Order: sequence, then C-alpha cells, then structure tokens
Amino acid sequence: MEKAINRQRVLLEHLRPSSSQRSESVISPSICLAGDSAAYQRTAAFGDDVVIVAAYRTALCKSKRGGFKDTLPDDILAPVLRAVMEKTNVNPAEVGDIVVGTVLAPGSQRASECRMAAFYAGFPDTVPVRTVNRQCSSGLQAVADVAAAIKAGFYDVGIGAGLESMTVNPMAWEGSINPRASTIKQAQDCLLPMGVTSENVAHRFGVTRTEQDQAAVESHRRAAAATAAGKFKDEIVPVHTKIVDPKTGEEKSVTISVDDGIRPSTTVADLAKLRAVFKKDGTTTAGNSSQVSDGAGAVLLMKRSLAMQKGLPILGVFRSFVAVGVEPDVMGVGPAVAIPAAVKAAGLELDDIDLFEINEAFGSQFVYCRNKLGLDPSKVNVNGGAMAIGHPLGATGARCVATLLHEMKRRGKDSRFGVISMCIGTGMGAAAVFERGDCVDELRNARQIQAHNFLSKDAR
Repeated sequence: MEKAINRQRVLLEHLRPSSSQRSESVISPSICLAGDSAAYQRTAAFGDDVVIVAAYRTALCKSKRGGFKDTLPDDILAPVLRAVMEKTNVNPAEVGDIVVGTVLAPGSQRASECRMAAFYAGFPDTVPVRTVNRQCSSGLQAVADVAAAIKAGFYDVGIGAGLESMTVNPMAWEGSINPRASTIKQAQDCLLPMGVTSENVAHRFGVTRTEQDQAAVESHRRAAAATAAGKFKDEIVPVHTKIVDPKTGEEKSVTISVDDGIRPSTTVADLAKLRAVFKKDGTTTAGNSSQVSDGAGAVLLMKRSLAMQKGLPILGVFRSFVAVGVEPDVMGVGPAVAIPAAVKAAGLELDDIDLFEINEAFGSQFVYCRNKLGLDPSKVNVNGGAMAIGHPLGATGARCVATLLHEMKRRGKDSRFGVISMCIGTGMGAAAVFERGDCVDELRNARQIQAHNFLSKDAR
C-alpha cells in the first residue's frame, strides 16, 4: 500500500502547477474509491478480502474396500488439519474457529471426533471446533461459514473443512418417519432415494443413458490423466495408516496418497452392460453415479491484510456463495439454479468463469446442469469428478476447493475465476465463486475485455 501511494505521489509531482501555485494544489494520491468496473464491483476494501492461503485433501478411497476402510474418521481428518498449518507456518493458536462439514455420522459423536482430530493435529484447547450439515454441500458450506465469520469480524483466521467415512457411517434413515410427510408432496419427496431423483431428472429433461455413460467415461479419463501427470500431488496430503486383511486379520502399515476409485480403462461399452439400479428400464447405474467414498479436506482462510503481513502466498480469493432451493424430486438440478445466482452475486457473468467444479452426484444431473447453462465441457471438471474420484458427502466441497484452486494456480493468467457447485439432497443447490489469488493488487483489480480492449464493461 505505502509503495503504491509513493508511486502515485511521484507521478502527481509532474502534474503540480509550477512556482507559487504549488502550495495551493489540491491534487493528492489516494486509493480509487470507485471499485472495480471491469470484471466485477468490489464491496470491500482490498485488505478486507477473505483469501485462501492453503487447501489440501486426502486421497479419496472406496468405502469398505479402499485405503481408508480400517481408518477411523478422526484419523482421516487430522492430517489435513495439520497440513494447512504446517505448510503455512501459521500458529495454530491464531485460528478463530474450525468448521467441519459432515453428513452421515450422529451429530454429537462427529462433533467430538472433529474436536479430537484437532488435538491430534496439534491445535491447542483454546481453538474451538464445530460441525455443519447441509448434506452434499457441507464442506463448501463450512468454507463459506468461515469466510462470512471473517468478513463479519468475528476472527481473522479460520479453517473450513470436510469429513466423511462412508465405511463407518453408511447412508441410512434412523428412527421412524412422521406420518404427516405423506400429506405434503414436497415433504414426502425429501425421502426419495437419491437414485430415484436421478431417474426423475433423466426422464423429465431427456438425458439419455448414453449421455450419462459418456460423461462417466470422460470423468475417469480426465481423472486418470490428471493422476498420471501428478496434478493431484499438490493438493493431496499422504496419510499414514493401516490396512487389515479381512481373512487373516493381519495389519499392514500403508501410506495412502492416490485416489483409488479411478478406472482408466472404463469404456461406454463396459458401462452399457450395467443394469439400472433404481428403476426398471431406468438409466442410472453404479457406473454413471458418484462413488461411495471416504476422505477429508481442509481450507485455511484469513483476511488478505493478515496474509500479506505474514508474507503468505494467496491461493485464491473467496468472492461469493449462494444456496438455493429446488423441487426435492429433482434435487440434482440444484447447480443449474445456484451457479447463476452465485455468479451474479459476485458481479460476474457466466462467460467470465474460466473453470467449473460441478459435483457429479449422478451422470443425469451433471449432464443436465452443464447443458442447461450452456457450459463449455472443456471448462468443467477438467481433472475428472465424483464419478471417478469419489464423493465422500461432507468432504466433497472442501475437496473441490483444493482441486479448483490448485488447477487455477497451474493455469496462471489463463484462469482468473472459478466456480464450485453441487446438488443437495431434499432439493437444494449450492455454489461459490473464487478468484485466483495472484490476479489483483490495490490499484489494478480488473482484467481487460478481449473483444474491444476496454477495461470497463460500461464501455460496451
């Protein structure tokens, strides 16, 4: 800031009137108060931006069969909590709150497990922990909650995380169902199996089996290519754990650092052989649905001014978050509603977004949302998605933040804005907009519009 003001002062010296008029000059250096007029309009001072300085995840592993089948949930979460602190050298005592998105475990038990994981990771007892559950968006909701708390001034540093062990806590309804639900269609539809809602989307909006299978094959192809190229190494924290042989009970020490659900050789012909699971003559199969997985992720956020003071590189800037409601029986359409709302909240247009991470809960809803919004497939899930990598419900949002921001960092100036979105059980959608961290400074925070080379959209 001071250097920028000094540069202005030097330039302004050349504009001052000579001789006696100089003492009365009203020209003075200042930060432009107009905000950004080109890509979006800022709503806060530069230093008050909420930024991400670290985002990491575990590998995602197949539930009950993969690398974390014998690892307890708190032992999955602890390594990523430790990583965001150790890799930034931030004092854990500075963290104002740890918010963990998690879905399937009983609330009080999971809250205790997350608190325990924080102790395993080296946090002092002065750092509080809580959980949040908005089903499949829980990890993203945790990040948004921390960003909002920092923006509100509750604290300057926080962690948004996500955790799910679908090995330990499978999807199941506990207890009885209120008979009143049958009297209100939307309430009754909240009880539909997610696969049935996928079939509803496919039927209502004409998404074919072939389109769904093709999307799944492309997801596996891209995820396999990203793995082979080492792209995920920047975001995955290796976890040292154990695998127990189910036949002999023998324990083996292992290090889990690679997603184990990716099938590079998957073809459309292979997937076409799979039968529909949720509806006779349906189109939703195990092959074109997200994988049931175990995993965790963590995102370290703080005020930009503090990150600059600490000399931390800024991975991304949190720009907006929106959650919306949709019809429960087609809950998968959520991203098609949430993405435009989040983009608008950031002062942007869809054409401004360079990369999208859209959770592939089912091939049907993923294809529908991509097509409904007219998105360029080359911008969406460029390193594969949940059909290949996996979908540990509470962790997916945090996983997507890590994947998106590290990919934007690799692409540099070719990727400024990114969106993360997912559908949500019972009929909702969520989306958030992020900006690559090294795009902006205090005096220049706008990109050129290539079509006419003006800095302002108002010049159209």
